[in-house]
Amino acid sequence: MQLHNVFPLSSPRLTGREPLVFLPGPFSNEPPTGKAHLKQCEQMTLTRRQKRLCRREPGLAETLRESVRLSLLECRYQFRNERWNCSLDGRGSLLKRAFKETAFLLAVSSAALTHALAKACSSGRMERCTCDDSPGIQHREAWQWGVCGDNLKYSTKFLKKFLGQKRVSKDLRAQVDTHNINVGIRAVKSGLKTTCKCHGVSGSCAVRTCWKQLSPFHDTGRLLKYRYDTAVRVLSVTNAATGETELAGPRRHGQSLRTTDLVFLEESPSFCRPSRYSPGTGGRSCAKDTSCQSLCCGRGYNTAMRLTSLSCHCQVRWCCHVECQTCVREEEVYTCKNA
Repeated sequence: MQLHNVFPLSSPRLTGREPLVFLPGPFSNEPPTGKAHLKQCEQMTLTRRQKRLCRREPGLAETLRESVRLSLLECRYQFRNERWNCSLDGRGSLLKRAFKETAFLLAVSSAALTHALAKACSSGRMERCTCDDSPGIQHREAWQWGVCGDNLKYSTKFLKKFLGQKRVSKDLRAQVDTHNINVGIRAVKSGLKTTCKCHGVSGSCAVRTCWKQLSPFHDTGRLLKYRYDTAVRVLSVTNAATGETELAGPRRHGQSLRTTDLVFLEESPSFCRPSRYSPGTGGRSCAKDTSCQSLCCGRGYNTAMRLTSLSCHCQVRWCCHVECQTCVREEEVYTCKNA
């Protein structure tokens, strides 16, 4: 299975080791009409087969764009206080390696695409899918009550078709990438919950409608960040029974490698100073008591004063109006030294 870079920055088509990256441009809440989606499909760096799938489904182009937005924003949020902060600088070099950061990028990209596809189905932005097919819920009734479930079943099925299912590779790096892509998909599945709504006279629960609903993507991102923090370094072993190569890592707490573990092959660089993998941490803002020590890598930090405006002395006026004054406060700002 390959995860292709569907949105180019300045690079040619990338291989399955690249996560989705951001394509600047406006995002629309409405599916493109007419032949607009055909142009969007052509602008993306897709394989010939993927472009065919994109052209057949008018809502897919915008869904892919939405998945890129989700993955980028969530990655930056989760790593906002880390030495590597999901910067686009140096990403091409980083993705050629098998670091923990590479594992997270693959997982969060596949999770975002899974999530966005399921949401697009339930919101009516995809023509070939609709609400989830939970037992006892008719699509017409679901739309009537406003309880159209997120269609994760279609999402995961389509995703595998879009990425392309292949036989298990004997290449260790390919196995690691595929494993991490599937970790992202499983993270989305783990957040699928059943939500119910009662209908009846005076709020009674004479009739109850239930549907499947995905957790907010921020929850998925938080789970994947935990998987990153507990990622396992693996190697390739041969299964004596089948003769096939498998991933294996050190046993922790009596357990072997799990399908939910993010895995990597080599230790990450420090990301402290500029390199081909990142711009370093010089100039980054930090919190004096919590993150400066680690983020600045022992180089120390600069302190500056900054004036900020904020609302203060607020009072409630009858009946529904709040009046506030504007106060100016002087605060310290800390940034990591470059050397």
